[in-house]
Amino acid sequence: MDINQKTDKKRISAIARFLFLSRWLQLPLYLGLVLAQCIYVFHFWVELIDLLGAIMGDKESLTHIVHIVSHENGDGPIKITETAIMLVVLGLIDVVMISNLLIMVIIGGYETFVSRMNLESHPDQPEWLSHVNASVLKIKLATAIIGISSIHLLKTFINAGAYDEKTLIAQTGIHITFLISAIAIAFTDRLMSATIHASTESSE
Repeated sequence: MDINQKTDKKRISAIARFLFLSRWLQLPLYLGLVLAQCIYVFHFWVELIDLLGAIMGDKESLTHIVHIVSHENGDGPIKITETAIMLVVLGLIDVVMISNLLIMVIIGGYETFVSRMNLESHPDQPEWLSHVNASVLKIKLATAIIGISSIHLLKTFINAGAYDEKTLIAQTGIHITFLISAIAIAFTDRLMSATIHASTESSE
C-alpha cells in the first residue's frame, strides 16, 4: 500500500512539476511590459521637454504642444496658455499613473503567478507587495484604472468646448462603469473572503 502511494505521488509530482514550470512562459510577457515602461519614460520626457520649450518660446515645441491639446473639432491655441499647460501636465500625470499600473502588473503579477522575489529584507520593497495575491492585485488594478479614467475625464472637461455632448456623456458613462466594476470586484472579494473565513472556522 505504501509503495503504491509513493508511486502515485511520484507520478503526480512529475506532472505537477511540468505544469508548474509552465508558469515561466509568462516571463516574456512581463519583460515586454518592462519595454513598454521604457517607451512611456521616453514619451514622458519628450512631452516635458516640448512643454519647457514652448514656454521658452521655441516655435517647434509650441507647434507640438498645440497639436497635443487641440481636438479635431476645436481650434488649438496660437500661444501657450494656462489651459494648454494644464492639459499637458494632466497628460504627464496620466503617463505616470499608467506607468504605476505597469509596475503593479509587472511586480505583482510576477510575485503572484511566477516566482517569489524574496524582497522582505529589502528597504525599497513596496508596502502592498507584502500581502499581494490575485484578489488584492485585481482591486489595485481596478483602482488604478479608475484613476487613469479620472485624468482622462478631467482633461475632457477642461477642454469641453472642443467636444460634442455625446462624447462627454459617453466618457462620463465609461468612468461610472469603471467605478461600478471596481465596487463589484471589491464586494465579491469581500464575500469570498468571508466565506473562506467562515468555512475555516467551521472546520476547526
